[in-house]
Amino acid sequence: MPSAAERTRTLVHSTCSSVLLLTGLHGVRPEQLEPRLRNVGPEGDLFLLFPADSPAVRAATHAQDDELSAALEITDVAPVSVPQRIRGRAWVTGWLTRVPGLAPPGSMTLRLETKEAYVDDLWGASAVDPDAFTAAEPDPLVQDEPELLQHLHTHHGEQVRALCGLVGAAGRGGMKSVTPLALDRFGLRVRFQERGGHCFDARFDFPEPVADLAQLRAAMRRLFEAATD
Repeated sequence: MPSAAERTRTLVHSTCSSVLLLTGLHGVRPEQLEPRLRNVGPEGDLFLLFPADSPAVRAATHAQDDELSAALEITDVAPVSVPQRIRGRAWVTGWLTRVPGLAPPGSMTLRLETKEAYVDDLWGASAVDPDAFTAAEPDPLVQDEPELLQHLHTHHGEQVRALCGLVGAAGRGGMKSVTPLALDRFGLRVRFQERGGHCFDARFDFPEPVADLAQLRAAMRRLFEAATD
């Protein structure tokens, strides 16, 4: 399974929504604190792009040499329609400062010096050591995962439903829905919803981690073949 640090880095590099949490800001709408872009520097710090007149930039400017604590909250929502659609959240906390000269006109880059991180997702909840966060790599499928899950759900629904047989579920007709929920280099997670409303997840691990889309296609083909044998 991916480590907590890898899962957190994956969420930071994903297309999931995020919001910067700052104390003392009043009358600010959540969308005003959503960075336009986010990246991780070589030292593990987060670089967040905001409009130059955003409340976050004003707060960092006003703080000047004072330490301004902040947290970036990332919310991971499944790209397909499933019960209990939020797959997890991650928080990266630290000190916020401006980084002039990196952003295009009308924007400002803010640096969040990573002090602590925490992830609570489908794998469980765990604190993340800052050094481990710095050293971790995001999952190689992170940018493609939303489109891949939507493709599986739309074009390979019968093959996904056939996975019922691998978990001992009571036949394809006994399930209200069988939906691909998450995909990473280690395997596929599927959410099963019974006719009575009960949901459960099953994880289908690949024989070995995949590094790219070609290896993923081969691994998925083997998985579907096993389900139909």
